[in-house]
Parts: sequence; C-alpha cells; structure tokens
Amino acid sequence: MEKLVHDRRIRFDTWNIDTLTGKSMEIVDVMVRRKINFMCLQETKWTGEKAKELDNSGFKLWYTGKIRSRNGVGIIVDKEWKKNVVDVRRVGDRIIALKLVVGQDTFNVISGYTPQVGLAEHFKVKFWEDLEGVLQDIPQGEKVFLGGDLNGHVGSVARGFEGVHGGFGLGEMNGEGKSILEFSEALDLSIANTWFKKREEHLITYKSGGTCSQIDFFLIRKSDRKYCLNCKVIPGESLTTQHRVLVMDVRIRDRAKRRSPMTLGESRGFGPRGKESWWWNENVQSKVRKF
Repeated sequence: MEKLVHDRRIRFDTWNIDTLTGKSMEIVDVMVRRKINFMCLQETKWTGEKAKELDNSGFKLWYTGKIRSRNGVGIIVDKEWKKNVVDVRRVGDRIIALKLVVGQDTFNVISGYTPQVGLAEHFKVKFWEDLEGVLQDIPQGEKVFLGGDLNGHVGSVARGFEGVHGGFGLGEMNGEGKSILEFSEALDLSIANTWFKKREEHLITYKSGGTCSQIDFFLIRKSDRKYCLNCKVIPGESLTTQHRVLVMDVRIRDRAKRRSPMTLGESRGFGPRGKESWWWNENVQSKVRKF
C-alpha cells in the first residue's frame, strides 16, 4: 500500500458570542463564508452537557454549561470533520475538549473561558489548574489547538517570554496576561496570534466604546508552530457587539493511502491487519458511533 502525502489547510476560530441562543445558524453561516472548520465558542449560556446537530447544515455542536445566562463553552465542527471526533471531555462550564483522529494524527481542539478580571482569585486558579489537567492528559505526540477568551493582556512584546510570545501583540501586559504567558511556558505552548505582524485592527479581539484590547488567543504546541500559517482577527461580523472573530490557519499533512492493485481478485502488498491500525480499535469505533 502506497501512502499519498499532501498538505491541507484547516481553519480554526475562537469567538466569545455573548449567547448562543438564536445565533447557531448565523454562526454556521459565518463558518461557511469564512471557510472555518472548527469554531471554539465562549459564553454560550446554554446548560447541559450535550451534542447537537445544527438543523440540516451538517455541522455539529458539542457544549457544556451549568447555569443559564452565565458562562458555557462549546465547539462547532463542520460536516467534513465531525466524523473524526472520537472523544469529548467537559470540565465545568469553562472548558471543553474534542479529540479527533485524522489519518495517523490525533488532534485535540479545546475551547476555554477564563474567569473575568473582577472575579475572586480562587476561580482563576481553579480554571488554570483544570486546564492544566486537561493538557497533561494529552499524549505529547498529539496536536493541541486551544482557542479561548482568556481575559488577559499579554502585551505587545515578549518581555522574557520569547518562544511563547512572538513579539507582535497589543497593549501592555497585565497580571492575567502574565498568567497566560507563564501557563504557556510551563506547558511548552505558544500564543499563535502574537507571531504574525498585523495592522492593529487585525490584533484587536475586543472592542467596546473607546476600549480596544487583545484578550482572545490561540495556544498551540511550540513544536507545531511551523504548521501555523496565519492567525488574525476578522473584523466586521455583527453577531456580537464586543468580541471579534479570531481565526488561525494550520497546515496538516494528509497521509492518505492508495490501495494496491488487484491481482486475480486479491490485493498485492497487504499483510494481515495488525498493530499498524492501533487507533482504529473497538474502543475508537464505539466512540465514533456514540458521537
């Protein structure tokens, strides 16, 4: 069997939408127009721990929430990629993670919503501890794409966090932003939207009155930074009045397999199925059926 390797682009998005109620199909429309495959949502304000097909669009939402009208996170996956989801993990109403098997690679897409600046410190500590627990449980060889409203300012320059911060951020670092940087450094993550030089309008993720800031981020493994093609804000979507769409384009290697030619009804080059199919085991198959 011959492997065919070619590059594909995947587009991720993170967006604090203030509420998901009455907006799900409009969000799907944004995803289609902007060619977004994965949408990490914050402040959905939906309760429950469920998965939901979004009408006849073919897109699917996984979400978690505890109290109506507060917090809640989710991830929408387009119709091409939803079949690759094999596991979901929910932690309270601020963290959700999907695991996908894509060829020989495993992806983890995470949506996170950090407690706001005014909340008590113990809420923030718990969030970062919970998020660390999720990431520590992911094997090192698996890819991580974490999008979220992290409610901190990492500043316009690296200031000792070279390798985490790319030097193209916005504004001044604050305490919450330092927490983001320290967390990323401890877990070998890099902040994708600080690695690309952009006009200020493509850095601002939150705009309210005269306040403009960068508080929404994508975190990826440092080792995968070479696969990140671009990360920027797309202004102009009107579903929310304050938070803006932040997209990240990633290149993946698609290792498709071409069947060996048939000879007298039999394929040449096939051995018995064995450990090379480690990921497509009964456990994974049952999870695919479940999700």
